[in-house]
Amino acid sequence: MSLNTDTRPVGIFDSGLGGLCAVREALKILPNEDIVYFGDSGRVPYGSRSYETIQKYSRQDMNFLISKNVKMVLIACGTVASVAIDYLKEIFPDIPIIGVVESACEKAIKTADASKNKNIGVIATEATISRGAYKKYIGESDETCKVYGKACPLFVPLVEYGHVDNGNTSNMITKLTAEYYLSELRDLNLSSLILACTHYPLIKHTIDSVINKDKIVKTELIDAGLEAAHRLKNALTEENLLNSANRKGRLEVYISDEVFNFSHIASNFLGCDINFEVTKIEIEKY
Repeated sequence: MSLNTDTRPVGIFDSGLGGLCAVREALKILPNEDIVYFGDSGRVPYGSRSYETIQKYSRQDMNFLISKNVKMVLIACGTVASVAIDYLKEIFPDIPIIGVVESACEKAIKTADASKNKNIGVIATEATISRGAYKKYIGESDETCKVYGKACPLFVPLVEYGHVDNGNTSNMITKLTAEYYLSELRDLNLSSLILACTHYPLIKHTIDSVINKDKIVKTELIDAGLEAAHRLKNALTEENLLNSANRKGRLEVYISDEVFNFSHIASNFLGCDINFEVTKIEIEKY
């Protein structure tokens, strides 16, 4: 395959700032690629919305990214990837779209095979769990796997308001919430637990401390954003769309509403200080 110099950016969107976790991994894996990120901070969370509203919001998100001449779109929002990805592929047939569901499921199946333990857990928003996309995909790939889903609707707003892990120290409010949500999953002997929302890696230590409390054989936590970033690289390679320019890629970040303490929260997601301009847009225009 010949080297390509397609310098068009990659588009990534999420319902809020959580998708910056996927951006962080993409920046490491694809250092030459320009990335345009949109976080719908004015309408977060998507997980409690109707299917029709999620379709509308995600269509507008796509229209905005397409206006930036992106060559491929990664849906970093677990809710959209579960509820609306087929809809988006149908109405935007000319641009490759990938989501966070498939890559995380494939990793979970590999973990299940390696451990000889077919119990897989999924935590996500209410819309993602009710849609059953993870369970469906895993079931079609390996019908011997058992998938246990749990909606954790409070995790997203907690993370958005900065109640995240501090290194190996849990936030007390988030820890109590995790105990409430995850105690029943802890007793199911899961080989892996898919963090099916890009916000969740910011509380990964808390989730791990709860789900693996007093366990000898640990449940592996699967970061859907990380797995999606690897899938993004593979897709760009397969489509011959990689940017081979010998320079570091640029990141542009857009949001739909001002976020209190944005720099601090976004820095948590990206794993570095924010040293670039963030632009607010009117997403309803798209």
